[in-house]
Amino acid sequence: MRLPHITSLYGRIFAIFWFTMFLVTLAVLALPHFDPRKTRDIEPTHFDRMLEIRDRMQQVFADERDVKAILKSLEERSYRNTDDDKRRVFLTDLDGTIMSADRRNDQSYRSLRNFVSMIDNPQQPQQKLYGKILIAGPLPVTVAGGDYLLYLATRWSAPPNFLLQLFDHPFRLLLVVMLISTPFLLWLAWALSQPARRLEKAAQRVAKGVFEIDPELEKGTSEFRQAGTSFNHMVEAVNTMICRQQRLLSDISHELRSPLTRLRMAQALATRKLGESSDLTRIDTEAQRLELMIGKLLELSRVQVDSHIKREEQPLSSLFDALLADSQFEAEHMGKELQTSAIPNRRISCHPQLLTSAVENMVRNAIHYGERCIKVSLEVQADTLLLRVEDDGDGVPDEELDSIFRPFYRVSTARDRHSGGAGLGLAIAENAIRQHQGTIRAARSGLGGLLVEVSLPLLTKS
Repeated sequence: MRLPHITSLYGRIFAIFWFTMFLVTLAVLALPHFDPRKTRDIEPTHFDRMLEIRDRMQQVFADERDVKAILKSLEERSYRNTDDDKRRVFLTDLDGTIMSADRRNDQSYRSLRNFVSMIDNPQQPQQKLYGKILIAGPLPVTVAGGDYLLYLATRWSAPPNFLLQLFDHPFRLLLVVMLISTPFLLWLAWALSQPARRLEKAAQRVAKGVFEIDPELEKGTSEFRQAGTSFNHMVEAVNTMICRQQRLLSDISHELRSPLTRLRMAQALATRKLGESSDLTRIDTEAQRLELMIGKLLELSRVQVDSHIKREEQPLSSLFDALLADSQFEAEHMGKELQTSAIPNRRISCHPQLLTSAVENMVRNAIHYGERCIKVSLEVQADTLLLRVEDDGDGVPDEELDSIFRPFYRVSTARDRHSGGAGLGLAIAENAIRQHQGTIRAARSGLGGLLVEVSLPLLTKS
């Protein structure tokens, strides 16, 4: 399976993150420059309107020679206009003296005095916001036979007060920008993590034995699309391999059982004709052993696939009550003692037949090799079932403990071919435990023999 190009992916994430941070920083640094209370060039549409007002003024007052009469007429026109967006026209001489009545309490007049003190070059008209009054100018104008400078005061409704407060308090501005950018960054993190989560869930399904192709894995960034495609190809290849293995084992079973059946029939006929003999008995014993081995091989193959299809939620008592009762009877019949603990009141998601078969193999193995005492204990620790099966038999050498779960493996002490097994019981149990996302290990028992310890995940208590 080809893994995602992690370097490229994280490089892209960091690039987007730093680009976003750059935009946030740029916005924080640049927004104050858009503060309308700072002196700036006049907007083209507003400048055109000022030129129109100046030209009309010069046209209307072309024959008027008294500048005071012109100022009075301008004042009357301004106050007759009750619209909130009304404009007021002011004139100053070339030295910047305001040609108007001294209106100390007039906000427009006070704002104009401040503006004129800063801006008096008709070649570079500017504008500046004072509260709700926008002052723009100057423009050269000729009326009453003299040269003057024209300024325009306009009631301005934008920007809102809260925006001006942000301009006055950079930390508030930074906070607002962060509040706006945070949802975007969270969405970005969520969008980038979705393909990874889909890939994680698909891997978990495969770990449970569910070999299904997921088309959703081939969506998202190019790195995850490549990984998803490779993952689906891997799942398809595993499915094909498993199907071929199943077909091969089925064919082998059929081909072996046919001559095996003929061999046992021939042995039975020979016994009928010649009578009982040690040679014929040995042939029959080996044929039975071969038939048992073929059955165990097929069972091992079935354990390795499709256990997820028949998963059920079961209480532990329904799985182990009958099993331990039967094991108790078998141990007593063999003159041995089986000690069991109470079964915890918890539930597990499992393939019932597969799991009970695995535990049964472990318990029967302990009964078979134990001398007098076998102990089975069940304990729950943090939503995990710990199952311990131990006996007081000869045990297994320490260096061979990790090998006893291999198919057909036999140790050099008690577990030899004279014990009658096929060497597949613990291999089947180990496969079944792994199919249930559990672990299994072997160790030396405190009773002197073998200890097999299994841990299985349980359903969380509601």
